[in-house]
Amino acid sequence: MKSFFEVLEHLYKKVLLGATLENDIHDYIFYLNPAFSDQDYSTTASECSNTFGVQGTREPSSVSLATISGAPVCLKRHSEMGSAREIMLLQLTVIRVMVTRILSVKTEFHARENYREIIKILLKSSDIDSKLTCMFQNSDKLLSHMAAKCLALLLYFQLREKVTLSNSWISFCQKNLSEYSESDKVVYCLWTLTAIIKEIFKDTCSQKTEILKQFLTPFHTIFEVFYNSLFSQHFENHQDTSKIINSLICFLELLELLIASRIHLKLHFTCQRILFLKPSYVLDVITWPVQAFVKRKFIVFIKKCLLRKVGEDLCQEWVPASVLPDHHLHVDLLALADAVLQAVDLGLLRTLSVHGKPSCFGGDEVQPGSERVPGPDHVILRAASLLIIKSLEIKFQNCASANEMKVDLQRFMSELLTFLKPHLKPSLQSHSQCEWLSRVFIEQDDDMLEAAKASLGIYLKLTREHEATESLTQEKEMWNHHTHENGYNPHCIFLFLLKNIGFDSTVLLDFLISSETCFLEYFVRYLKLLQKDWDNFFTICKNFDVTESKDSMNICGCIFSLVRDRSSNQTEPSPLAALGSQRNAHACISWVSHASSEPLDQVVMSEETHVTLQANGLSPPRASQSLVDYDSSDDSEVESTDQRLSSSKTTSLHQEAMKKIQDTVGTSRDKKEISLEPPSRPLVPRESNTPFSVDCDIAPNKIVSGVGISYRTVKCFKELQGAIYRLQKKNLFPYNPTALLKLLKHIEAIYNQSMNHL
Repeated sequence: MKSFFEVLEHLYKKVLLGATLENDIHDYIFYLNPAFSDQDYSTTASECSNTFGVQGTREPSSVSLATISGAPVCLKRHSEMGSAREIMLLQLTVIRVMVTRILSVKTEFHARENYREIIKILLKSSDIDSKLTCMFQNSDKLLSHMAAKCLALLLYFQLREKVTLSNSWISFCQKNLSEYSESDKVVYCLWTLTAIIKEIFKDTCSQKTEILKQFLTPFHTIFEVFYNSLFSQHFENHQDTSKIINSLICFLELLELLIASRIHLKLHFTCQRILFLKPSYVLDVITWPVQAFVKRKFIVFIKKCLLRKVGEDLCQEWVPASVLPDHHLHVDLLALADAVLQAVDLGLLRTLSVHGKPSCFGGDEVQPGSERVPGPDHVILRAASLLIIKSLEIKFQNCASANEMKVDLQRFMSELLTFLKPHLKPSLQSHSQCEWLSRVFIEQDDDMLEAAKASLGIYLKLTREHEATESLTQEKEMWNHHTHENGYNPHCIFLFLLKNIGFDSTVLLDFLISSETCFLEYFVRYLKLLQKDWDNFFTICKNFDVTESKDSMNICGCIFSLVRDRSSNQTEPSPLAALGSQRNAHACISWVSHASSEPLDQVVMSEETHVTLQANGLSPPRASQSLVDYDSSDDSEVESTDQRLSSSKTTSLHQEAMKKIQDTVGTSRDKKEISLEPPSRPLVPRESNTPFSVDCDIAPNKIVSGVGISYRTVKCFKELQGAIYRLQKKNLFPYNPTALLKLLKHIEAIYNQSMNHL
């Protein structure tokens, strides 16, 4: 006869492969029934029954259910069966894999029916819900965790099969959540609830909303009671803070799923609104004396709520917020934004420390012999910045007073910039306050574009309110000064973004064909603004050019003084000496970049632009090698682009955004249709192709304006336009870019017209 452990191992291998079971299902139920219910396996020493497990006795080929449910089992007596702990872990693993196979559409039909019948009988006969719930109190953490995972899948199986949930488990959760304590039972209760909602999100069935409604009905009032009791505690009064931190982290994950289910599954329960009804409770945790990682999780959570990105990693299909508007959610987001701004007004940023241990790959601890690189926690810097800028945008959307908006913007942006400046090295200069955005978000593309879009929304809202006074020159100058002083001028923000990517059009193309950022919506809104506000953009470009000219003059002086010093002792410089001069020149550039207010990549770009530009088109070199070379031959272009687009799906977000583009640009076609193919004529007048000399003299203003920031911007747009056109011609672009190409061509026409008037 086979041992008990060997039977379980054989069953595990069969279920893992999704194979049909050949024996009677009652035999398998016997082996899957957990032996211990409310006792710890380490203290159980009851004798084995002669029903199974002892050599020489019969196997359970046809065991009645009454015998199964009441049979005491001793698993520790015989060494060949393995320890009791291993037996129980294997039982839980087999049950969990079996339920997973039932829920998978890839499982063969007959095998799935076998597994379904086993689980149904097991649920009815053995009161397995109560047994697994009792295991939460087990001192063995692995066993408790496996019991929670197994119970979550069994409960979700009951929801899928429309079986009434166990009253004992519902009572257990209601009791622990309503009478909050710091015991581990609350944590496992929260973890199980979270795991069930995750399974609902991951399922591919079309009845997610009905399943979630059935699940939340017994708990929707209890969650609010638990929310109030958990966040109203005085953290500093607790001696053992680890348990309350575990409860905070577990409930935060559950809270995120509840809000995500409201957005994506269109379900409305009070428990899904508790954050928005009492947002100050969650914001207060940021001021508690807890570890940095706890504050980081809460700040990131609030940021995701404001951006409507909660639960996005669990959703198979992203539903844009604009498709099905939710008025109540809009009101709730406004309440959350007001709470954030009120907390900032009360000194939230002044109490927020970002000097804690920075996150490291693999952990927070530095290995012996290694040095920790000093610096702030950039995750908190980015999240706090986006919190403020997004909250201001949401508030201004519902504010009608221009003066009130200007006062709020100046107050909160001043608070934010004061908070950021000590952590930005080199520090921001007075003429480039708008650089804060690209400096803070340089390592996080999606957050950077969300912040840029929110800043642009603020600018557009305020601009509409000031249209009546913009005709006055003095008012216009004061308005431009206000936008620069408070770091939200959209032209500066966009130019700093282009400078950071080296004016590389392939990076913009990657943003456009990816659904991971909001670049499409931001880019279209900015291009529409650029059409109307070209003069202001061109003025800002000239200021950028003057700044770069000064930086390049300082760099050139350093380079040529080094070259003269190196060559003064040699009558005839050798190739090796020339090579050494170049190395010293690059070293000088690196040294100047650290002393300058500009980042390294911007200083190098400035030097390359104003020193090495020659008569060959005056095109600045690319800052870096692109991930995908869109300028290669047709064959390689098709191959690389096909590989790039094979992993990206055409989402409803792109379609909705492009529909908005076409609606806003105009549905009526002009009499003279604008061609999509990029023109072959040069972007700048022929006379501006005069090469610079390498002695770093300041070029005439006309040449500087022709080949400066404005030229590089429009040249980048033209390259982007050509790449989009080639992809569209091969049906490789993921959406219809006609309106986008029209905007890009219009910008090019405006540029050529302005250059002709110089």
